[in-house]
Amino acid sequence: MDAPHAAGGAGPATSGSAALKVSPLPGRSGIHARGEISALTRPTWEQALSDLARRHTGVTYVELSDVAFVDVAGVTALALTAMNLPDGRVVVEHPPPQLPRVLDIFWPGLNRIEVASR
Repeated sequence: MDAPHAAGGAGPATSGSAALKVSPLPGRSGIHARGEISALTRPTWEQALSDLARRHTGVTYVELSDVAFVDVAGVTALALTAMNLPDGRVVVEHPPPQLPRVLDIFWPGLNRIEVASR
């Protein structure tokens, strides 16, 4: 995942459009996402997670401090990615508030994801 992935309209996201940009984390294994994770941006999110899983080695980081919203399907994609890793875990840093709540509701014992809250 050398180049950033992008979905949505050109320019800044507005209430009528959503955008997601995903790029590699500098200096460590993982990704940094910006924007919203929703039905409109799901292909970009799922592709980024697929790339992340292929490069996973022990601990992988997902930085979400610049993500305003993630829907249940976006959290599901993250959970499934973590569950399908051969070993190790995914550390989710600074997620939007709904992400840990959805994980607690649907995957209460999932130890493959560690959430470092805002």
